[in-house]
Amino acid sequence: MAKSGAIKEPLSDKVLLTVIYIVLFAVLAAVLYPLIYIVSSSFSSPQAVVSGRVWLFPVEPSLKGYTAVLNNPRIWAGYSNSLFYMCVGTLISVFLTFALAYPLSKRTFYGRTLIMYLIIVTMIFSGGLIPYYLTVKSLGMIDTRWALLLPQAIAVWQIFIAKTFFQESIPDELNEAAEIDGCSDLRFLWSIVLPLSKPVVAVLALMYAVTAWNAYFDALIFLKNVNLYPLQLILREILIQNSVDNSMMVDVRTMEARQGMKDLLKFSLIVVSSLPVLIIYPFVQKHFVKGVMIGSLKG
Repeated sequence: MAKSGAIKEPLSDKVLLTVIYIVLFAVLAAVLYPLIYIVSSSFSSPQAVVSGRVWLFPVEPSLKGYTAVLNNPRIWAGYSNSLFYMCVGTLISVFLTFALAYPLSKRTFYGRTLIMYLIIVTMIFSGGLIPYYLTVKSLGMIDTRWALLLPQAIAVWQIFIAKTFFQESIPDELNEAAEIDGCSDLRFLWSIVLPLSKPVVAVLALMYAVTAWNAYFDALIFLKNVNLYPLQLILREILIQNSVDNSMMVDVRTMEARQGMKDLLKFSLIVVSSLPVLIIYPFVQKHFVKGVMIGSLKG
């Protein structure tokens, strides 16, 4: 009598599965450890940070770094600027991408092939930094918030994702049925297309929001007014130029060594600057996976 049970996996499959798990664990450790180290260091004492005693968990737990960061008005100004650039920039980018990708997804749209070729050309060729700067300057956007909102408002890759999503999820037959019932194009777009496009809107919003929050290069070359600086530019000054405002040291100079406090401020500022993205991602993660998978088909 033959024994019943699950099919026995061959030895080669078990070895391959073990190797895959080992590689995935190594990748997870390489990605996760720096994050844990930064968070643990931000909650440790300046002495523990500067002496290198922190390697996994907080040592001599302290909130001095966060207290110094949150008491600095320059940090708050950069934070508010970054929130403005992220929120307004995301709205503009999602609107423009939606408005461009939806017509391109329709076979009846005249000239869509030519427009797609022109869009693809921008992925391959670039005018370079100097023409880019001169263009923004000629438009009068130097040292204004518009310099960070408009020049990079549309990304080609996001157009492809949205266009593919519309092609796969909004069939032409649905549009034809709506037209027979007397629905106008704008009404169809607002009442039918937009509610069905929540996954791709979530994907676009997350991609543009993360990009806007982490961007600093445009601010570096276009902004002179420090009051318009995003948080990332202030963070860059602290991390690269190692220049911390002396006002951040007033309350702690008598308690901790200057170098230890500087290192602690860096770790605390990295955590604070990453919070918005970490807060947003869990709410859109479900739509993000669904939208990316649909948008990746038949690209």
